[in-house]
Amino acid sequence: MRTMKTVCALLAATALFASCDNKSTKNKDGEVKDSTALADSVGAIAVNPLQHAKEFPGASLKIASIESVKAGADSAKITVKYDVQNFKLTEQTEHTHHMANSHDGQHIHFILDNTPYVALYKPEHTFTVPVNSEHYLLSFLSRSFHESIKTAEAAKLIKFKVGADAKITEEPTPTEPSLFYSRPKGDYKGDETNVLLLDFFINNTTLSADGNKVKATINGQEFILDQWTPYEVLNLPKGEATVKLTLIDKDGNAITGDNVSVERKINLLER
Repeated sequence: MRTMKTVCALLAATALFASCDNKSTKNKDGEVKDSTALADSVGAIAVNPLQHAKEFPGASLKIASIESVKAGADSAKITVKYDVQNFKLTEQTEHTHHMANSHDGQHIHFILDNTPYVALYKPEHTFTVPVNSEHYLLSFLSRSFHESIKTAEAAKLIKFKVGADAKITEEPTPTEPSLFYSRPKGDYKGDETNVLLLDFFINNTTLSADGNKVKATINGQEFILDQWTPYEVLNLPKGEATVKLTLIDKDGNAITGDNVSVERKINLLER
C-alpha cells in the first residue's frame, strides 16, 4: 500500500510540474498566448508577452518625399521626409512599463537594411549609401519607450535602388514575409537592465500558434513567440548578451528571404 501511495504521489507531482511548465494563457478573444514563454520563477531568462501600452487610433506615417544627390564619386546622399498624422513626435507616452524610455519622447524608428534603427524626433532624415546599391527601408511610429505601433497605417516599407548617377528608383512594394529587429538595442545601465523590451516588426505575414512564429534566441536560450505583441525580457545577466530573431514556419523551419533573421549584441552595465 505504501508503494502504491508513493507512486500516486510521484505521478501527481509530475502532472503538477507538467501543467505549470506548459502553462498557457488566453486573451479576451480566446487566442492562446505564447505557451512556450517562460514564467519568471526560477531565475532563468524569461520572455513574457505584454499588453500594448497607449493606443493611437488613426496614427499614420507616410513618406512625403525621397530625394538623392551625388556625394563624391561613389556615394549618394538621400533625404527622406515624412508625413505624420494623429501622432505627436517628442511627446512622452503614458505607460506603466518599467523599462528604458527616451527622454526626447515619441519618435520614428528608421531601419535601413535591418541594421540598428535611428530614432527620428523630426519627420525627416538624411543618410548616405553607395551608388549602384539596393536597399530596404522600414519606418514606423514608436512610443517613447520604443514600442512600435503595429498597424499598417503607422509604418512604411519600401525597396529602392540607387544608380550610378545617384538617381533613386523605387521598386515594387515587397510582398514576401519579413521580420525587422527593433529592440533591445545598445547599452542598458542600472535599473534599465531589470526589464528589457523585446520588440520587432513583421510584414506580409501573421503569427499564430498553428502558423508562422518568431524564434527568439537569447544567450543560447530559445523562445517561440506566436503573437505579434511587445515582450519583456527578465533575468538577463550583466555583461554582453546576444539576441537573435528568426522568422519560422508552422513546422519550425526557418523561412527564407532577404529580411527573416537578425542577430544583435547588447550590453547590460551596472552603471
